[in-house]
Amino acid sequence: MTNVPVKRLKEILHAFNGKQIVVVGDIMLDHFIKGDVTRISPEAPVPVVAVKKEFFVAGGAGNVAVNLSALGAKPVLVSVVGDDLGGEMLKGFLRDKNVDLRGVAEDPNRPTTQKVRVMAEQQQIVRFDRESKKTVDSSVGAQCMESFKAALKTAKGVVLSDYGKGMLSDHNIQDIISLCRKKNIPVCVDPKIDNFKKYKHITCMTPNTKEAWEGVGESPRSGEEAITELGQKILKMLDADSILITRSADGMSLFEKGKKSPSTVKATAREVFDVTGAGDTVISVLTLALASGATLQEAAVLSNFAAGIVVGKSGTATTTVEEIEGVLA
Repeated sequence: MTNVPVKRLKEILHAFNGKQIVVVGDIMLDHFIKGDVTRISPEAPVPVVAVKKEFFVAGGAGNVAVNLSALGAKPVLVSVVGDDLGGEMLKGFLRDKNVDLRGVAEDPNRPTTQKVRVMAEQQQIVRFDRESKKTVDSSVGAQCMESFKAALKTAKGVVLSDYGKGMLSDHNIQDIISLCRKKNIPVCVDPKIDNFKKYKHITCMTPNTKEAWEGVGESPRSGEEAITELGQKILKMLDADSILITRSADGMSLFEKGKKSPSTVKATAREVFDVTGAGDTVISVLTLALASGATLQEAAVLSNFAAGIVVGKSGTATTTVEEIEGVLA
């Protein structure tokens, strides 16, 4: 990829502040229980975890909103929680991170999505989930769409963060994309495989390599030629403006409508400690950059630098404009 001048990248970063970005998708409460294992239970052949640390963070679309807030943007979240303690905790965490919750509806007929992970020595012992994967009730969905339309009046970008928990239905996916196209507002998607082919006419989709292959229903093949064929196929299938395939140590490949060959962005991470949440950071920076007037290539370069920072941190991490500026060559 043609090198983007550092001065230009900094101009884009400085334009992040105060940009309103609407995040629509599935939010969840991530609960981590960490401890040590020194013995096996006498009751059953399972490890006994002596708990040392316990904490909660916002996951899914909630983490995208937290990423945007850390970058100086004004995220507005459109989603649904249950009428339960998990929902109240999740909303509290998000408020503390300056996330606008005007579009978060409450549905007493479904639980707040929660994922509880029990960890020992950096190893996950077990995970248990509380969730409903059913499409949200039509009245709740209509309420969320009204909130979305109101927020869109002052928005500069939209993120669709799909974790397959029912917030993004066939109907509202089409409505959201159509409204964004009419207003010339960039709409970027972090896809769930089941809904992959429904995201037509978007600005950009950001699947990782595994998701990209699964999205087209093909077995993975190695080599640059295979990746090029894959990206072009997705681009055509969705009639999208662009597809950004994230490829871990191999960086990123950006496919743009009307261009025969992809642009390659080399990975910048010096040390990979934890990839958790890196995709949320990529789509946050990408959308915010596009909302700030960046080209697709400039936005991809910045999101790559941001991803390189967060994978060097432990857990579901975020980054800041200052940190990104610090790693620009």
